[in-house]
Amino acid sequence: MLNIITYNVNGIRSAISKGFWEWLEQENPDIICLQEIKALQSDVPLLELEALGYQHHWFSAEKKGYSGVATFSKKAPSLVAQGCGMPGYDGEGRILRTDFGDWTLLNCYFPSGTTGDVRQDFKMKFLDYFAGWIEALKKERPKLIIVGDYNIAHQEIDIHDPKGNKNSSGFCRKNEPG
Repeated sequence: MLNIITYNVNGIRSAISKGFWEWLEQENPDIICLQEIKALQSDVPLLELEALGYQHHWFSAEKKGYSGVATFSKKAPSLVAQGCGMPGYDGEGRILRTDFGDWTLLNCYFPSGTTGDVRQDFKMKFLDYFAGWIEALKKERPKLIIVGDYNIAHQEIDIHDPKGNKNSSGFCRKNEPG
């Protein structure tokens, strides 16, 4: 059985300082997909990761200290591709594709849309574009796994601070009759 973990680290350097390498060694997944890494590959000490037997693939945002994704795998992928072909989104390091033989893994960090109308519009356009891009990709690569931080929560258990986020983009729960 293949063990894949997906984890929004909210800054990989911070996660490392809080014991990330030790946690990864204990969990020992075949693949781990990280979102919101907020770093370039060159900013991160990787000897411990490599000693654990992981190859690492990165897609950092152009803006320093912002978003980005990384995929660490024990097996070498047959293909690594950054982005989805849309410059506005690809500049934020939001999608990293890794192919392993006949199946594809997409590590995704969707925009949140929480900082106002401009970013909400950006998020909605991203979702529309992503849906079409996925449909085309599935024709070429039907064995497709999509993981990551979607910034969309279905239930209260799916979000930090549901009461404080009740009007947030991606979690707009309406008051329901009791």
